[in-house]
Amino acid sequence: MPLIRVETNIQVEERRIRETVGALSRLAADLLGKPETYVMAVLDPGKALCFGGTHEPAAFVQLHSIGLPEDKTPDFSREICIFLQSALDIPSERIYIDFGDIQRHLFGWDGRTF
Repeated sequence: MPLIRVETNIQVEERRIRETVGALSRLAADLLGKPETYVMAVLDPGKALCFGGTHEPAAFVQLHSIGLPEDKTPDFSREICIFLQSALDIPSERIYIDFGDIQRHLFGWDGRTF
């Protein structure tokens, strides 16, 4: 049940949103070694987001998953930043990432919990 969510202050045209959110989904599946069929990816552009006192391009990312391997978060951080720099021109020093290991009984899907 991986979830990757990107909130950013940049505007993104509709076509690029669909392409980027699809690529985010594949990235999360690859990073976590989980089937993409369980991944939810969200790209939320055009947010009122201030980072370091400026409104230059920035992003807040959440990567949450059941069984998130905490020892791999430095690698995940690097890969997510590389992706966002390439896809949306957001400098890595203007990206915060929130990693979360979700407990199975606290995440619902299909009328039950995991």
